[in-house]
Amino acid sequence: MFTGLVQSLAEVVDVISEPPGVRLIVRDSRIAAEARLGDSIAINGCCLTIVSIEGDRIAFQAGEETLSRTNLGQLSPGSAVNLEQSLRTGDFLGGHYVTGHIDAVGTVDSRHDDADWCKIWFRVPAPQLAQMASKGSVAVDGVSLTLVDVEAERFSVALIPHTLSITTLGQRKVGDRVNIETDVLAKYVERQLKLSAKN
Repeated sequence: MFTGLVQSLAEVVDVISEPPGVRLIVRDSRIAAEARLGDSIAINGCCLTIVSIEGDRIAFQAGEETLSRTNLGQLSPGSAVNLEQSLRTGDFLGGHYVTGHIDAVGTVDSRHDDADWCKIWFRVPAPQLAQMASKGSVAVDGVSLTLVDVEAERFSVALIPHTLSITTLGQRKVGDRVNIETDVLAKYVERQLKLSAKN
């Protein structure tokens, strides 16, 4: 479980083919110093397990399913990624509950910059939009955000300068693919409503 509060904007050092998946190596000195083998780390919101730590380099393995259903399959050396360590009992919850299981890959539909601030629209599949509501929560590339507008085929978020500077969202352009995780509470509500409608 995660909070959607990104702890580091890290750099991908290498992506090594290990059919049918890859070994993803990321450089981050702070998390490497604190983490242990087997820990769960969210990379762009996708929960992966640490398989080795060498100095400031952290290695993960991503399988074919993960690569095809997230934007991790597009990573290459030099790519920036959002990192967050898993939530521990007693930790401060400043974002919202994020599972690290990506629901869909969306695309940046439009971006409106206003000085150091920004409003971004994301286009996502209809099933995920059904789990969204204005002022609710969504995780985009692992970043906990408040929904502003929710339309039939897209939604928007307003980003403050701090978020733009410490996450990948500041670098996102129209057409870029992003990982989307809807609010876990919205999923349970939707499920219960569907079950009630059948009875």
